[in-house]
Amino acid sequence: MYVAVDDTDSNKGNCTTFLATEIIRELDDLDLIGNPRLVRLDPATPWKTRGNGSLVMRFGKGVGKKRFIGNIGNRDIYCFDCCTDFEPNENDLLKRIIPLIERFHEDDANPGLVISRKKPSQEFYWNGVRKIMDRKDIENEIKRIGAVKFEIGNGRGVIGSTCGMAWRPHDHTYELLTYRPMSRWGTERKFDPLTIRDAEHNIETSFNSWEDRDQKVAMVPATPCPVMYGFRGDVQEDLIRGFEMIRTEPIDRWVIYLTNQGTDDHIIYHPKELVPERSYYLEGKVISPAEHIKGGHVFVDIMTKYGKVTCGAYEPSKDFRYVFDNLRVGDRIGVMGELREDPRTLNVEKIHVLELAEVFDKVSNPICPVCGRTMGSAGKDQGFRCKKCHTRSKEPMSVKEFRWIVPGWYEPPTYSRRHLSKPLKRMGESQPVDFVNCRS
Repeated sequence: MYVAVDDTDSNKGNCTTFLATEIIRELDDLDLIGNPRLVRLDPATPWKTRGNGSLVMRFGKGVGKKRFIGNIGNRDIYCFDCCTDFEPNENDLLKRIIPLIERFHEDDANPGLVISRKKPSQEFYWNGVRKIMDRKDIENEIKRIGAVKFEIGNGRGVIGSTCGMAWRPHDHTYELLTYRPMSRWGTERKFDPLTIRDAEHNIETSFNSWEDRDQKVAMVPATPCPVMYGFRGDVQEDLIRGFEMIRTEPIDRWVIYLTNQGTDDHIIYHPKELVPERSYYLEGKVISPAEHIKGGHVFVDIMTKYGKVTCGAYEPSKDFRYVFDNLRVGDRIGVMGELREDPRTLNVEKIHVLELAEVFDKVSNPICPVCGRTMGSAGKDQGFRCKKCHTRSKEPMSVKEFRWIVPGWYEPPTYSRRHLSKPLKRMGESQPVDFVNCRS
């Protein structure tokens, strides 16, 4: 039986993943079939809370080998990859889970719960991760698969629950989430950053935990939510090794989730048209030098087959903005990110520098080949002329600019990446040049 919940948290606190751990604890007479799933949906959704994550679990009676994936309430948590034909009763699960949702949700959230023997069509995941969904379509799908649901407020969480349940991983990662005792929620987190650095360095399959360029931790939230940290990687056994290395304040519980984080599933390639509040990969030529505005944000314009697109690198992306500073008119690049409606800009998550233009800097006016004197201007748009010999030249003396940037992929520092954005490490790429403290 599939159980999915969404939209129980807000910027004031709480966390839907914590609710998932409470559901697992409540249903201790049932087995987890596979890891619980943390499914990130459209990051461009205007009303999202932080990471726009849906939580999906499957419960039944497991058979065969079980895997150790966490600890909740001093009870080790295991999951099975295979199960019997037994299915719990949907209405019994509703009665047991609804009180948990009513207890662990924020007043300004819109929780949704969906319970189903059958998964929704896969198209609901791809639509949910790439665009804003219509509630009517969701309701029709819930009826089609015979699911039951519960909602509070406007029930927006039912949309996320359905789309999360529809995920069939073609690419996936894992996240080991740890949680603080309830008595410490909202207080300053205590941890040893060097142990996080060492875990990131020593566990090659991990990612997005530590930023070497700034010597900064990237996996500890700053919000008043229950989470202590989230350690991400491609191999769940390696995450347990990291958990044993990292030193923090006392941990109340921890669970390893299967996730779509770091997969770029939200990116749309070759769209028919550009629709705001969706994320795209676009290629084009740079047609303007970098423009800096108040607040530290930087923009360049590129010409694509869809017309001119303004691309933005915002202040939180820090050194990533230097890539924009080093672009020149004529460079051919690929950009990946969310298209905002107002102002209409593409919020860049990664840049692929494809080809560099040859740029020449003027050194001086040309030299007369007859007398060796420096020519003067012959007038606007008329080139240069030697006053003595009357020789002419169209071009000044110039040298080819040395370009610090080279073709390749560039990404923001770890702490300013989106949950869904695939890090270069997972792409088998590395940034060819690091721009650090080089803004003039």
